Amino acid sequence: MKEYEINAQTLAVIPVKENKTRIIEMNKELMVNLPCREIIDNSCKFFGSSLEGRVNGTKTLTGITHKSPIIIEESKKIIFFPTKSSRKSTCCWISYNNILKYEDILDGVLITFSCGKQIKLGISYTIIDNQVLRSTRLESVLTKRISEFI
Repeated sequence: MKEYEINAQTLAVIPVKENKTRIIEMNKELMVNLPCREIIDNSCKFFGSSLEGRVNGTKTLTGITHKSPIIIEESKKIIFFPTKSSRKSTCCWISYNNILKYEDILDGVLITFSCGKQIKLGISYTIIDNQVLRSTRLESVLTKRISEFI
């Protein structure tokens, strides 16, 4: 595939090679011939912004400046967070909304999604825990802002 837009079914966006990305959805997996960062940026653009715009939005809403979770799409509250600096080619993006639980394992962390799928990442539990907390904060502020206008 040469294009992909993140949606509510997307669980994770994982780099495989410099210009190849594995997309994990609830019911299927795909390989896309684009780097992760470009897929994230294109998805933000599809919904009317850009990765840079979403990062700036997160900073404005929460004050978070590093490894910022982002709102891909507001009405469905699709929020993704990076596992490291989004500028690194090894950065994965995880769907905050679809996480059921995450556990500390020997070589990293095991994330279980609400659909039952699991992925192992070679990063610390603390990193994932911090990113989930940041995403929770972003979701809370977004929900409050939306409710003020309804």
